[in-house]
Amino acid sequence: MTTPSDALAADIRSRIEGLLDAAGIRSDRTLIGRMLQTSTDLGLDATDRLDLKIASAALSEMRDAFRLFAPLAGASKVTIFGSARTRQDDPLYRQAHDVAEKLAREGWMVVTGAGPGIMQAGAEGAGREMSIGVSIRLPFEEKANAVVSEDSHLVSMKYFFTRKLMLMKESRGFVCLPGGFGTMDEMFELLTLQQTGKAEPMPIVLLDEPGGTFWQGLSTFVSQNLEAGGYISPGDLGRALITDSVDAAVAEILGFWRNYDSLRWVGDRLVLRLRHEPTDAEIDELNDRFGDLLLRGRIERSEPLAPERADHDLLDLPRVTLVLNQYKVGSLHLLIRAINRLPSAA
Repeated sequence: MTTPSDALAADIRSRIEGLLDAAGIRSDRTLIGRMLQTSTDLGLDATDRLDLKIASAALSEMRDAFRLFAPLAGASKVTIFGSARTRQDDPLYRQAHDVAEKLAREGWMVVTGAGPGIMQAGAEGAGREMSIGVSIRLPFEEKANAVVSEDSHLVSMKYFFTRKLMLMKESRGFVCLPGGFGTMDEMFELLTLQQTGKAEPMPIVLLDEPGGTFWQGLSTFVSQNLEAGGYISPGDLGRALITDSVDAAVAEILGFWRNYDSLRWVGDRLVLRLRHEPTDAEIDELNDRFGDLLLRGRIERSEPLAPERADHDLLDLPRVTLVLNQYKVGSLHLLIRAINRLPSAA
């Protein structure tokens, strides 16, 4: 690793600023300049060529995906995970097709991995206009399925980690159907992100075929091994709905957004933006039920906080604020679900 002299470092920074000026970049200059600086630092570090290829390809793939999703930012999206090996005559294929079709009718775009099996079923159910594909380049799966292969809503990835990021980053709900290692990887990452608070709370559905036991078997394993061994907390799997009903799956995705809209951290205070303002009695009830999630104080109704006003951030929505115990962040979904069931949200 090479540490540049102060004079060289200053010269590099000056040249980066000049490059940003020449490109006409005005917004988010600090972040873009930081990426350019990091690229320069990789060169100064004599980074291995393979490592450079990984970093370069990952950044390029993310740019392609960001450009795909940017025009679709206003649309609610649900990602469907499941096996590429599921055949069209399998009941799971029909489940994936039907849940995608019903959510698309409600205005939701359906994101899939653009491959065969469950991914194709989801794309077919949603239809071409409501489908988004994030495909992976594999030697034995050379092209996307026919629904999205010639559509503009498609981006191709070399790396699983960049693909998984984009399959999760843009969606406001997730439906997982039975599958193999890849599906399990995606499902457990979803649960890990929710458990640790690294992602905002989102509805997760584990959907089986009618009468199927795939996810119930997982639940038994989790209870008898992960919970019993102390590797996770009791109820950690409870943030996901296990069902064999397409209607229940759709209701879970839509119902999660019945009253809750979004969240934002302002210092150590968590702001939950809602669609309906809770009453005094409802606030008291929430404090009685969820006071153990707080580090101090109470759940309170609030006007937009100063940083929200400065950013013009959803100022028309009612909100509640609380100081959440960070060790309890995995239970935040319970508070959100209770807020969605408040009579004021009817």
